Amino acid sequence: MVALASSQAGSAREGHQWPGLGAVGRITRRRELVNKTSEETAYYLLNDTMSPARMIDVTRQHWAIENSLHWVLDVTFKEDENRTRRGHGAEDLALLRKLALNATEREPSKGSKKGKRKKAGWDDDYLLAIIQQFAQLR
Repeated sequence: MVALASSQAGSAREGHQWPGLGAVGRITRRRELVNKTSEETAYYLLNDTMSPARMIDVTRQHWAIENSLHWVLDVTFKEDENRTRRGHGAEDLALLRKLALNATEREPSKGSKKGKRKKAGWDDDYLLAIIQQFAQLR
């Protein structure tokens, strides 16, 4: 992985109306498998300059969150397929999904998060047990 951060962002800041733009960063990722090598370049808009090592750390932290939470929400709740766009509906549903995910993670029985969610939809007693378990966290 190679990172580059540039402070020559003045023209992009003015030409594209990004008043907080302090730098443009570029990371080139290289993946080598036994019989295949691929390379991908990603560009990032930054509000301040940073060293290449710091930029790599920041992007890794971002993707750790993406992979640990957002991927789970998409697999468990098909969140990426949701087309709610009006008012606060999308935010409200996202909050409910995260609450449901936390509740199923805290429920001690074995099984996948998706399986627990489905079981809660089929079995009112199981749903009540999950809600009571979650309510006891106060």
